[in-house]
Order: sequence, then structure tokens, then C-alpha cells
Amino acid sequence: MLFDMELETMIDQQNMAFNPAKLHSSIKIPFPKSSSIESEYFVYNQSDLFSQSFSVIEGIRRMGKLCDVTLTVDNMSFSAHRIVLAATIPYFNAMFTHNMIESTQKDIVIHGIDPEALEALINFAYSSRISININNVQSLLIGASYLQLKWVQNACATFIKERFHQNNVLKVRTLADSLGCYGLLADANRYIAQYFPDISLSEDFLNLNISEIIDIVYKDELQASEEQVFEAAIRWVKQEKSRQECFSQLLAAVRLPLLSPHYLADRVATEELIRSSHECRDLLDEAKDYHLMPERRILLQSFRTRPRCVSYIQGHIYAVGGLTKSGDSLSTVEVYNPITERWELAEAMSILRSRVGVAVLNNKLYAFGGYNGIERLSSVEVFDPITKSWNIVSPMHRKRSALGAAALNDRLYVCGGFDGVSSLNIVECYQPDLDRWTIITPMQKHRSAGGVVAFDGYIYILGGHDGLSIFDSVERYDTYTGQWLSVTPMLMKRCRLGVATLNGKLYACGGYDGSTFLQTVEEYDPQTDKWRFVASMNVTRSRVALVANAGKLWAIGGYDGFLNLPTVEVYDPKADCWMFAASMCAHEGGVGVGVIPIQEPEVP
Repeated sequence: MLFDMELETMIDQQNMAFNPAKLHSSIKIPFPKSSSIESEYFVYNQSDLFSQSFSVIEGIRRMGKLCDVTLTVDNMSFSAHRIVLAATIPYFNAMFTHNMIESTQKDIVIHGIDPEALEALINFAYSSRISININNVQSLLIGASYLQLKWVQNACATFIKERFHQNNVLKVRTLADSLGCYGLLADANRYIAQYFPDISLSEDFLNLNISEIIDIVYKDELQASEEQVFEAAIRWVKQEKSRQECFSQLLAAVRLPLLSPHYLADRVATEELIRSSHECRDLLDEAKDYHLMPERRILLQSFRTRPRCVSYIQGHIYAVGGLTKSGDSLSTVEVYNPITERWELAEAMSILRSRVGVAVLNNKLYAFGGYNGIERLSSVEVFDPITKSWNIVSPMHRKRSALGAAALNDRLYVCGGFDGVSSLNIVECYQPDLDRWTIITPMQKHRSAGGVVAFDGYIYILGGHDGLSIFDSVERYDTYTGQWLSVTPMLMKRCRLGVATLNGKLYACGGYDGSTFLQTVEEYDPQTDKWRFVASMNVTRSRVALVANAGKLWAIGGYDGFLNLPTVEVYDPKADCWMFAASMCAHEGGVGVGVIPIQEPEVP
């Protein structure tokens, strides 16, 4: 009260001492004439006026002054200024400016929002600040969605996304879907796909309804073996006896033809739930026919025969070995962190390796053979990202550099290469659980510097050379029949090319055709059995490494005909364009590359 009296006295004194009309008539300031129009005026801008004003308005509200509306929820009331709410919260803007009955009401009752959340959101309207924690984030997300406060909704979604784990992501998925938070829903679906084996063991998974579990199991993006998907389906149906009635619907979403013949015979065919259901037995017969009559597979094509297509693995990209500017071999390893968007040095290999084969299996990175500057190598070492260490495992049967490597069905395959004398057609298969190498059916052609990748359930090798000719041809290995077959050739001859798969398509980029270093890129669609050109890279790249990560293709390093390259380009298939990303920090091209998925955080 004393402050108010002093303020009133000050205002009265100001009014008595200050007479604008008298001053304006008695004082005239002369200004020189100028021919420049710009000098006749000056625009002053106080950039912090609005932020300072809102802090004053916040103080006025806390004093209870000039408030013209009261919001009530669960017997708790909050006073505010109608104009401030309309200016900062879309829900109230619509309410107060569109002649709704509430636009003239002094007291307004709000339903469906937690009182503490509403208070925090009103405070945000005045201060632009809000504190989010594990105790209030859900109520804030609901309240922000109700009030259409996208900024707070997105902040809550980011907070939740950073704290995903196997025991909460399914509940987050349900909440995001009900609130229309489609960004958070997409992030939850992506996380579920990436960590499906662990999530399928959770109580929340076992409590899903039939439509929810079918929606998950059906997805192309599941990063799990089909055996893990089948076992998850069995666990779910056995949770409640009543679920047996809809088991055939769920089993139809499992890709039984992708299971091995042994697993189908020993596990699936002996499961009583399948033996007792006519519909389930039909699905099993379809899978058996797929394996028994490979020549008729084209007639059995369906989504169940299509390998799951992991279009969005977000992982760390490892660049292994390679060359210095002067052409010396390296043991150096560096890793691209998608969070910091930078390359950092990682633990070096124990051996110098250029023209090295690289593949990833069970979240471990394998480096095969290569050239140490003196001789071709048969040695193999494996990197464990948990222990951050490299360990030597059993060597290959043959020394080889410029080889290709890929992982498929818990096995690793190395194809072709150069042994110091000639190009090879020899293929070897490695079983990590036994630490054993086996020589399998040789390729039709001797191929060095070809591109090798697992795709559509086969091992593909593209291009390469035999020392005399460079190839556009492509062949693939069927692990069930043990045979190599020629398939549709590329549009161009390429050796030293990069190959990778993304979104159910096979890509070949860069390389050398015998006369020209290439920057063109082509895409193979197995549905049409055709190749087509897509956007070319920005830079000519031979000896380029290509990997898929975070829904895009990454072309790493290479040789442009003059220099070894540290640069990296990223291809967005939706935009059909290449953009530069952060360059490597320790390599000058010629690297082998693999992606290790980012590991699930520990469950608190």
C-alpha cells in the first residue's frame, strides 16, 4: 500500500512539472536542409523491447493486476491476461478471437489438463521458459497437445525420445498416437524396430492387442532375425489362451519363408499351436514350398518372401584402414558420430590394411585381409564396440586384398579379391560361433575390386575386374542351393565401386570403367529387375566406400584420378540429391566401411 501511495505521488508531480504543449510552442530546433532523402529520417529499433515487456507483464500478473480472465481446472484457478493467452497459445487465440461464448466470460473451466501442467503452460506464455522433468513430461505433453502449443509439445517429445528404453517405448507409442504427435510416434516405431528382440521380452509387448502386435510384426524395418520374430509371436499368443483364436492372423505377418529349412522342420512344424490350426499349416506349407522348389519362387512372391528392409539404422560409421596421401597403408580407424556429426579417432587395428574387406555382424566390426604395404593378407580381426578392442580371429584360407565382404544369416562371406598374382573367384564363409572358415562354391568370374553386399536374401557381387576386363555383370549366391547365378547387369562397367542397399533397392556408385573415373550412381529394383541412373555424386570417386545409415546413403572417401579423398557425400533417395557431410579427419580414401547400430541405453 505504501508503494502504491508513493507511485501515485510521483505521477502527480510529473504531471505538474511536465507540459508538452508549452514546450512544443516555446522551443523550435532548427535542422539544416539536405538533398539526401535518407538523411531526413532515422528508424530506431529496440530489439529486446518485446522480451523486456513480457517480463514486466509477467510481474503485473503475479501482482494480480489488470487480469481479465480466470482459468479453472480441478478446483484450482489461475488468473491471466486474455490478450497474452491469445497471443501465445493457439487454443486461446481461437477461443477469444472467434466469438465463442468463452470470449466474454470472466471465468473459464478447462477440462482434461493436469492443474500443475496448466500452470506451467500459462507461465510459459509469459516467460517462454518451462521446466521439463520425468515427473511432469507426460502431463505437459498432454496439456501442450490440447492447447496446440507445438513448441512445448516438441520439447517434451525430444525429452521422451532421449529416454526411450524397452520398458517404456510401447506406452510412448500409444500415447503419441492418441495425441497426434506423429514425430514422436515415428521415433517410437523406429526405436521398436531397432531393438525389437529386447522389446519383445517386455511385459508391455505381451499386453499388446492383436492389431497392435500385427502392426509391429508386419513392418519391413524390424532389425531382427525371422526366428526372433517367430518366437516373439509364440510368446505373445501363449500369454493368454483366448489369443489362440487369432494366432493365424499374427502368423500371417511373420515371414516364414525366410526361416531356414532346419528351423521350419525342427521348431515351427513341431509347435502344437501350428499343428492344430489349418490356417497355420497352410502358411507353413507355403514356406516349405518356397525352399523345396526354388525354381518356382517367382510364383510365390509376397511380402512374406521379401526380406525385411532396414531403411533406418542409425549407427556409428567406422572407416577402417585405407591409404595416406602418399599411398601407404594404414591401421587407423575413425568413427562418425551421428549425434555430434563429426569424425573422431577410434581404436586402431593391430595390422596395417588397405583395400580391406569390412562387414558388421551382431554389432561387431570385422576387417578381412587387405594389403599391408608388403604383401596381401589372410588375417582377420574383429572390433567389439563395448570393450573397444580389436581381437585376431582365425585367418582366411587365401590371402587377398581388394576383396568384398558381407554378412547374411549369422555368417560372413568374403568374395574374390587379388592374391598378389591374379584375381580370385574363391569365396569363403566364416562362422563366428565356431571361429571357422569354409571354402564354398566359387563365383562364375574371377573378380577383384568388385562390390559385395547382402540383398534380398542373397549375396551379390557387382562389377570388378579379372586383370584384363572390367565388368558390368552381376552374380548372386543362394545360400540354400549353394549356387551362383548371373542376374541383370549394371548399366555401366565398374570396378573399385561402392555398393549398398536402402529401402529395398540396390545401389552402385562411382568406380572406374577402364578409361574414366566415375561419379554416376545407379539403382536396382528387384521388383522390376531393372537398373536406372539416379543423381550423380558431386565428386568423381573410385575406391569409394558406400553404406546406408539413418535412411540415407553415405559415399566415403575414394580417389578422383588425382588425389585420395577424405570427403563424404550423403544421398537422400526422397530428394534424389547428394550433399556433402563432414570429411574424415584421419584418412585420405581407400577405406573399408561398416555401420554399428547405436546400442540401446541401459534400463534404469
